[in-house]
Amino acid sequence: MPKVAAIQMCSSNTVDENLAMVASLLQEAAQQKAELVVLPEMFAVFSTDIAHKIMIKETYGHGKIQDFLAAQAAKHQLWIVAGTIPISCENPTKIRSACIVYDASGKAVARYDKMHLFDVVISETESYKESDTTEAGDAIVVVDTPIGKLGLAVCYDIRFPLLFNKLFKAGAEIIAIPAAFTVKTGIAHWHLLARSRAVENFCYVIGACQGGTHANGRKTYGHSLIVEPWGDIIAERVDPIPGVIYAEVDLKHLQKIRTAIPVGKHQKEF
Repeated sequence: MPKVAAIQMCSSNTVDENLAMVASLLQEAAQQKAELVVLPEMFAVFSTDIAHKIMIKETYGHGKIQDFLAAQAAKHQLWIVAGTIPISCENPTKIRSACIVYDASGKAVARYDKMHLFDVVISETESYKESDTTEAGDAIVVVDTPIGKLGLAVCYDIRFPLLFNKLFKAGAEIIAIPAAFTVKTGIAHWHLLARSRAVENFCYVIGACQGGTHANGRKTYGHSLIVEPWGDIIAERVDPIPGVIYAEVDLKHLQKIRTAIPVGKHQKEF
């Protein structure tokens, strides 16, 4: 059976430093015979301020980060789900948070722009407004891969079941979720949400996470995981340190569950 991997990182605000770590972890994944690897949200840069995030943005199809990923995919003959990359949009003061998929030849074959933006108040001392720097996407993406049909979502998207139902209806068998959950929300909800999205749609979920204390002082939860269609966690990075987790994808197992409990046929439209 084909093997997939999720990479966990504690990215800094230095692109070159982060790409060096990605190169090392991708090499490890290739040596372990993974065929598809998911990188975390903001893997290339965990910016310390708004201006820096805008400054390092790239035009889609060109730039240091994208060229690096294309080269790594071709070098290792890996499919890479490239977490999120800051990509230019029509608004010069904002970026799109783009999850780009590279095939084993290094070609960019799909792009999903994060749809739900993290504008929340966690506590009196912790709040976020992602929309200050980011323009939301508006289209779902499912792409054919040698592993199966892959749907894309990013971090905060995981709280919106309708998106995942749409991915399911579009044929998704595996869903990649690059993430950078806060510690508080991660402890409370990360495992619950990942398992719920897997069970609701009887699909594999690959969650690749940021974990640890970053240069800007922000802490992320980690716990990268892979969930199989029945809802069991079959791989998890428990320690908040960089590394790679692996699992095999069994589409016969998936189809057996979907046949036994045909939620797709039974779903009502309201």
